[in-house]
Amino acid sequence: MINIKEVYSKIYMAIILGIDPGSRVTGYGVIRQQGRQLLYLGSGCIRTQVDDLPSRLQRIYAGVSEIITQYQPDVLSIEQVFMAKNADSALKLGQARGVAIVAAANMNIPVFEYAARQVKQTVVGTGAAEKSQVQHMVKSILKIVSEPTV
Repeated sequence: MINIKEVYSKIYMAIILGIDPGSRVTGYGVIRQQGRQLLYLGSGCIRTQVDDLPSRLQRIYAGVSEIITQYQPDVLSIEQVFMAKNADSALKLGQARGVAIVAAANMNIPVFEYAARQVKQTVVGTGAAEKSQVQHMVKSILKIVSEPTV
């Protein structure tokens, strides 16, 4: 006899890598979607200790590539570009996003981009949520008890 729940959970299963890009600290989180269930697999930060931008971008690329190799995600999710008050910061953020996207593209992983407000609205219920509110809800949804390392 066919177990519909078992078939459904196998069909609708994906490992999702989420990236929060930054030129000095790039955050990541990995979850497995299995049917309607979300399971926490891991998270962390890629830190760049050097001052020159090309070296920081290379470190981000290498770090994202390493995470992809470790977790074998089916998709990558990343924040869309937004206009910051500081044009230099926005440009560096865009470059950090770019190397993360290229790391995924080089391994044939589809990339999905979302506006920060859209993510906040989905997770917290308001697009104007603070980062701490998003963090609290993610921990609650994924049943994470430890504090993330920043």
